[in-house]
Amino acid sequence: MSFHLSAEDIRVDDNHILRARLQNGNGDWQDAEFDLDQVLGNQDGMIHWDGRDFSRSAHDVTFSIEGGGQVPVLRVFLRSNNGNEFSRDVNLAERIRNDNGNFTYGMTWSLLILDARPCD
Repeated sequence: MSFHLSAEDIRVDDNHILRARLQNGNGDWQDAEFDLDQVLGNQDGMIHWDGRDFSRSAHDVTFSIEGGGQVPVLRVFLRSNNGNEFSRDVNLAERIRNDNGNFTYGMTWSLLILDARPCD
């Protein structure tokens, strides 16, 4: 499940540590943390998943829940290879989930069913 829908006190500390109290399967709340530097990178001023250490070249890192409480957004300024700075953002719910009170990372796969009818 998207982590922010079963979380409270969500924040990002030290520009890269996602922290929150997450609800587990029993309905209990537990402290959880996740190092975003392990999954986000800076590729020439662009933030990207499956990278590393985005915070080394980031500043003004902020976190907020936007869109009527539906989108957990990380906003950063990143430097490109030639030193230019760009404002970037990423929806953390794209890949971060709450799995029984713990943060987990991974792709979300949608099921696509095609109507496969024989040709006449």
